[in-house]
Parts: sequence; C-alpha cells; structure tokens
Amino acid sequence: MNTNKLLTLGASTALSLTLLSSCVIAIGSNKEQNTTYSPSGKVAYAMSPTLGGKLFSAAWIQRSAEYKALCQQAYNIATERLVAATSTPLASGEKRWAIVTDIDETIVDNTANSVYQALKGEDYSQPSWDRWCDQADAVALQGAVEFFRKADALGVDIYYISNRDEVNRAGTKKNLRDLGFPQVEDSHFMFKDKSSDKTSRRNEVLKTHNILMLLGDNLGDFDHFFDVRNEAVRDQGVLRFAAEFGKRFIVLPNPNYGAWEPAMNGGYPDLKTKDGKLTTILRTQRK
Repeated sequence: MNTNKLLTLGASTALSLTLLSSCVIAIGSNKEQNTTYSPSGKVAYAMSPTLGGKLFSAAWIQRSAEYKALCQQAYNIATERLVAATSTPLASGEKRWAIVTDIDETIVDNTANSVYQALKGEDYSQPSWDRWCDQADAVALQGAVEFFRKADALGVDIYYISNRDEVNRAGTKKNLRDLGFPQVEDSHFMFKDKSSDKTSRRNEVLKTHNILMLLGDNLGDFDHFFDVRNEAVRDQGVLRFAAEFGKRFIVLPNPNYGAWEPAMNGGYPDLKTKDGKLTTILRTQRK
C-alpha cells in the first residue's frame, strides 16, 4: 500500500473515532441529558436504552434482508396453508371462508413513527401516532400484498381487525388501498372500540364465517389467553397453542413493541422507569 493511501486511511479512522466518541449513551430520560455536538456540526442526541433499542430494532426492520426473508417465509407458509384449506369447494349452506389479520407490523411497517419519536427523545405518543396514520405512509411487509391478493382470488373474505382507533379509519384505508391490498371496504375493517381485546370482534366474524387463518405480530391477535401482563402465563400459552403456529396462527416478527413490553414491565411505566428496569432484568455475560 502506498504512503498516500496510508495517510488517507489513518485520517479517515481518526475522524471515525472522533465522531463515535462524541455520541452519548446514557440511562434515564432523554429530557434529563445534555445535547452534544459532533465535529461535523450535526446534533448527536443523548439517548435512553429504551429509545436506542427502538432505533436499532427499526434499523433491522427497515434495512435487513433477514427481516424481509422472515416475512416472506411467514407469507409462504400462509399461502401453502390457505391453498390446502380451500382445495375442497364450499358445500351448500356452509359458512364462507375468512382470514382475520392484524394490520400494524403484520401487513405494514410503521417503524418510521418509532424512529421519529426516538429522535425527539420521546416514547410512543398517541397524537404522533394519529398523525402518522393520517399520513398513510406505512410500507407493506415483504410478501403481504401478494398473499392477500391470492386469498381474494380464492374467494376468501379478509377481515382487518386492528387496534387502531376509529379516527384512523380514513388514513388506514387510503394507505392499504394505495399499497394494493384487496377488500379495502368499511365492512371488512374492525377497529378498536372500548377494548384492545380482539375476542369480541373475532366472534363477530365467526357468526357468518369459518376462520381459516389468523395473522398477527402480537399473540393477542390469536387468542385472549395472551392478553395478560404476565410473562410466565404468556410463555405457557406458547406451549398450549404450539400446534397452531405455522398452521392457523401465522406470526410476523416485531421486536419494536408489543404486549410483551407491559408483560415485562408490569404495565406502562414512564421512560425512565423502563430504562432502569432494562439494567436489572436482562441476562448478561458473566465477568
């Protein structure tokens, strides 16, 4: 290697180390930390472990081929199961076929909102979420649109059961329609009313349909058993329903948020409390 290249490499490495050292990672509320500045003049925010985790998981979801492959794998399995389940035509008087699906992090990716909040030093915010839904900018998960179009072609009714609020209906429908999802009609959407428990909404579908499959990123999308703030009980549920996963239950990966958080935290504490808990409950390497 010539001398000029060595000098260039050395300067580049030194600059990288300087930029890295300017970043501050601190435990506690972001509002309590001082803002630092990098040599480039760009702001480098002090960040809580929780919000840093939101950013890093969002990076994996948005950028990694592995995440796309996992989503495609889930929808490949769902397609195989659906084709098999609909191979025998409906008999006269038999209930129509249906699929029940969640929306967020099951068919569309909303991590842009998580990134936006984290970079402001804030956790989830309902007003920010509502604005995001109105913008209708979520992107489809790998394989999702193709799967639901296949279901539609097979004569399967699709019910979008979501814990978005009714005020999000217009933006949600626009977003899904723009992405090419089928059956984007009011009668096929069931938004949260008073409870985030989806049991009653699933039961409404069961009155007129045979539910062939359920899709979700949160285990409460499949059964009420998982709607508890208790990690041990939820773990037991995985064993109880083990035979359903990959058959009637198709789970999409979501490390960014979910019911596992209140189960871990015993509810919805403030950001500083969440950060403190992370330092005490996670397994770590022995010294």
